[in-house]
Amino acid sequence: MLIRSLALGLVASFAASALADGLVSKAPEGAELYFISPTDGATVASPVTIQFGLKGMGVAPAGVNQDGTGHHHLLIDSPEGLDYSMPLPATDQVKHFGKGQTETTVELSPGQHTLQLVLGNHAHVPFDPPVVSQEITITVE
Repeated sequence: MLIRSLALGLVASFAASALADGLVSKAPEGAELYFISPTDGATVASPVTIQFGLKGMGVAPAGVNQDGTGHHHLLIDSPEGLDYSMPLPATDQVKHFGKGQTETTVELSPGQHTLQLVLGNHAHVPFDPPVVSQEITITVE
């Protein structure tokens, strides 16, 4: 049973890798992703309203395969082990905005938190090279 589970896991891993290989999109030169608000070092109350900014590309919902467009993903508190050649997972630390949203409100516990944006293509795969914002740190009161 263990060998069968391992074999199935390897097959799924190779299939996912092969799928992602064909789904990576090239990023336009000069594309820039950033936070409009909050700003780095800000002290805020929860819930926190976060506004996303994008220059040199357009925003389109997930599933729309159009050159030069993508949708936002918000990374909260630096999730470990993200593979930018694969679709980003949807977790408590990786929020997807596949409808093309450019703003959100999130509940965050009191204390310091890091935030970073990653632009994903139609299939939630980060661009090549990755279009990411600077990581910012905020304090929630």
